[in-house]
Amino acid sequence: MKHIVGLSGGKDSTALALRLAEVEPREYEYICNETGNELPEMQQHWANLEKLLGAPILRVRHERGLEDEIKVQRMLPSVFGRWCTRVLKIEPTIGYFETVQLYESATLYVGLRADEELREGLYGEDMTIRFPLREWGWDEARVYGYLEERGVCIPKRTDCGLCPYQRLGEWQELFFQHPDIYKRGEELEREVGATFRSPGRDTWPAGLTELAAEFLAGRKLRQRKKDLTPRCRVCTF
Repeated sequence: MKHIVGLSGGKDSTALALRLAEVEPREYEYICNETGNELPEMQQHWANLEKLLGAPILRVRHERGLEDEIKVQRMLPSVFGRWCTRVLKIEPTIGYFETVQLYESATLYVGLRADEELREGLYGEDMTIRFPLREWGWDEARVYGYLEERGVCIPKRTDCGLCPYQRLGEWQELFFQHPDIYKRGEELEREVGATFRSPGRDTWPAGLTELAAEFLAGRKLRQRKKDLTPRCRVCTF
């Protein structure tokens, strides 16, 4: 029997993995989706978790990372076409589960809280699925409390650096904090002839190069108090 823990690196899956190791110690296989476009702090978070768990985290990935896949597809992911989630996350995850089930039975542990509705995910057809956070009655406040007790900080962003769902302020942070990733985004926009951003979401320029000029000019952001745009998730864990 294989025991698999979905570990995207967000607060819920992180709390699940750490607490599960405490209360139900056994050999687990920790898995995450890797697109090759994660921010450095996300990679560092996974490395820190490997030390805390005393076990490696298996990176389930497509044969190509996001940036190389964009060049093959000749198309940028957007809020209108999330092919990146399907190609880089869903399909590799399904392939992993199918491979596991060829050889042995498995239990998958999913980080769904008690204050969330049950939702369908990419779970293997013959797998036993458990939701320990729900079993323990853990809501969002309890998850945050536990992580604070353990001294574990979650990165501000756990999505891809060039995620089309990010807000304007996040593009600005990417420009100043990770200029190498931002620059590669500009190059991809020029190569494909499209933009990662969604025209019409705000009054700022859509293209990353034009947007960068505004950032350098010091134009002030006018953020909405709350952005309800759905973010990319692995969507399963």
